[in-house]
Amino acid sequence: MTNEADRPKADLRKNLRAPLIIQKVRIDGERPAFFGYSKNISKSGMFIASTNTIQAGEQIDLEFQLPPPLKGTARCRCEVVWKRPPGTHLPFEPGMGIKFVDMPEEISTRLDDWIREQL
Repeated sequence: MTNEADRPKADLRKNLRAPLIIQKVRIDGERPAFFGYSKNISKSGMFIASTNTIQAGEQIDLEFQLPPPLKGTARCRCEVVWKRPPGTHLPFEPGMGIKFVDMPEEISTRLDDWIREQL
């Protein structure tokens, strides 16, 4: 039996005041396309509100502006962990939970520091 203090703490998430615009990056070099809005974020993933969901297990390349006051853009490969189809979980929005697969460590650290400052 494990002690409560020995259990790993869940990754903290920050609900965003203003949703982040998430763009799907095209491999062929064309301009990124709008994909959805992020409603919350952590150093390891985010929820994207979108009616254009992707199956769990699929990977996609995404790009987004870091939440203010952080500056810069994050671009990484992500994996869809779960999805919520439209109309099935009212009042919740359709969308998907994604995890960052290859987020640069420097950006992950900046996100984690920013989230902790908000608490």
